[in-house]
Amino acid sequence: MSRARRWVAAALLLLGAAGAAAIYGLNRLDEQPAGADAFRATPALVERGAYLARAGNCMGCHTTRGGQAYAGGRAVPTPFGAVFAPNLTPHAETGLGAWDADDFWRALHNGRGRDGRLLSPAFPYTNYALVTRADSDALFAYLQSLAPVAQPRRESELRFPYNTQAALAVWRALYFRPEVFRPDPGRGEVWNRGAYLVQGLGHCSACHAPRNGLGANGGPADFSGGLLEGLGWYAPSLHDTAEASVARWSPEALRQWLRSGRNEHATALGPMAEVVLGSTQHLSDADLDAMSSYLRGLPLQAHARAKPPRPEPGLRELGAKLYEQHCASCHGAQGEGVPGIYPALAGNRAVTMDSGANVLRIMLRGGFAPATAGNPRPFGMPPFAGVLSDHEIAAVASHLRNSWGNKAGDIRPLDVLQHK
Repeated sequence: MSRARRWVAAALLLLGAAGAAAIYGLNRLDEQPAGADAFRATPALVERGAYLARAGNCMGCHTTRGGQAYAGGRAVPTPFGAVFAPNLTPHAETGLGAWDADDFWRALHNGRGRDGRLLSPAFPYTNYALVTRADSDALFAYLQSLAPVAQPRRESELRFPYNTQAALAVWRALYFRPEVFRPDPGRGEVWNRGAYLVQGLGHCSACHAPRNGLGANGGPADFSGGLLEGLGWYAPSLHDTAEASVARWSPEALRQWLRSGRNEHATALGPMAEVVLGSTQHLSDADLDAMSSYLRGLPLQAHARAKPPRPEPGLRELGAKLYEQHCASCHGAQGEGVPGIYPALAGNRAVTMDSGANVLRIMLRGGFAPATAGNPRPFGMPPFAGVLSDHEIAAVASHLRNSWGNKAGDIRPLDVLQHK
């Protein structure tokens, strides 16, 4: 080997070693030694932890349908394969029975398991890192108070190389920095409490932010809308008045929606219905007002709307006939709906937003609001996937999006097929 090649090889080795050292260091940020904080569970701490578990909707992912609460096993779909939520009950072999408060804090704040392994960001520690140590200890105290359930952890189905610790280390070095929430001194206590709940425990950006090719989003304060891979739903932008911004809602209207899943403006469906059912309906008025203050004050930023396809009058005409036959008896001849029962379609942002994912998801598989204390027997919409063809679904959707003052692009049969 010539001297020049030896120098190049040496330089590459040094660069590789420096890169590995940087990745290692970035994966060890803000890690506290074991025993850094004393922990003692008290009834008051357990009670507070139960409330915080509701605020974070922990049961939503860590409970399978019909399974034991917090025993894990539910699949969390990602573009790289499914991850299965672990058992959070204090079972010694299959749950958190051998964990201590420091172990739990490192999982929540640093995304690192008790055995030192890096956790998949399908567990949204990019949000949970903002949670305070005091709230982490309260959550741990509550989970340790649960009855142990023997349910072994199911291995993820992530594809190579996404299932490797090396890939996780590189991802975290690029996109993750653990940091506890810092109140904005220029804002009031109520706004800061709302920001803490929405950005941290509520992990709203985990759904409401777009993700890049490696599954990273713009951070806990990014709510610019994102497609939920594997679920067929689009979590609309909270910054865009054409999608899901609540800047023009009154505080009372937003509190009602978070509490009951519906108000004069909208009804919670799909994944958001689960959030209302398992989380927000159980929160205090003070915390709902805090979340309202934060969400209503988010900066407005309109999406650039895609150029709609060329209209197909024949498709819309067919849609009008099918609407009269299948939809008008509930939603009204003019899309006016029935207040408190069937939502209006005229001016409905779920219908008119640029993405047609949600209206197709509802038409194909039905739409069901959460059963809450304020809306105990909600009316649902039946699925039409087995009633109408892809062409007919596209026709009805195109009619909805271009009638009664609605102005949105047509839906093509191929769009329907892609969302099935």
